[in-house]
Amino acid sequence: MATSKEVKDEETVRKAPLFSALDDESAASLRASMSPVKVNKGQTLFKEGDPGDRLFVVLEGKLKLGTSSGDGRENLLSILGPSEMFGELSVFDPGPRTATATAVTDARLLALAHDQVIGWVTKHPQVSLQLLGRLAQRLRRTNESLADLVFSDVPGRVAKAIMDLGSRFGVQKDDGLHVNHDLTQEELAQLVGASRETVNKALADFAGRGWVRLEPRAVVVLDVERLSKRGR
Repeated sequence: MATSKEVKDEETVRKAPLFSALDDESAASLRASMSPVKVNKGQTLFKEGDPGDRLFVVLEGKLKLGTSSGDGRENLLSILGPSEMFGELSVFDPGPRTATATAVTDARLLALAHDQVIGWVTKHPQVSLQLLGRLAQRLRRTNESLADLVFSDVPGRVAKAIMDLGSRFGVQKDDGLHVNHDLTQEELAQLVGASRETVNKALADFAGRGWVRLEPRAVVVLDVERLSKRGR
């Protein structure tokens, strides 16, 4: 009989784009061909420029994808959590990694090698459609982020980032939406493409208006409607 942890892992995996188009038997077979990977908080899974030979599905924990400039400045592209997939570019273009993946918390993953993915795409065309859909979503988000950098002010980007993190990691409680993002102030600033001081000022303003309550590596959204409107 499966343990509660195994059941939870199975439910998490089945929500991933790679698995959602498969029947139970095919999904079980694909899962069996994947390798478990554990990373500790702060550990780098792969670096920008490394060979891209595997894709990953997050079972537990959070990871961040980021890039860095020659002078050491960093930019966070996304924060990933359970059921989310990354590294899928290697399926269609097994070239150098375009970002660095680092564990924000202790995390457990499943990895699938490039040649194994190609075999599954060949046998199950619906898998390729799911992967292409995932890449299209990533492109759409990239275009949206670029537009935000041009047209949105920092407070607007901060509000939008909090609501995005809340939609994926938030837990609704009696006193508000608890968003345990696990990010440092510097990482949150990198996520919205602004200085830490400017982001802190925006958060303090939101708190002063009664929209949020600030906690260590977390935010409690007290007024979802107003914060959402500020992030549009």
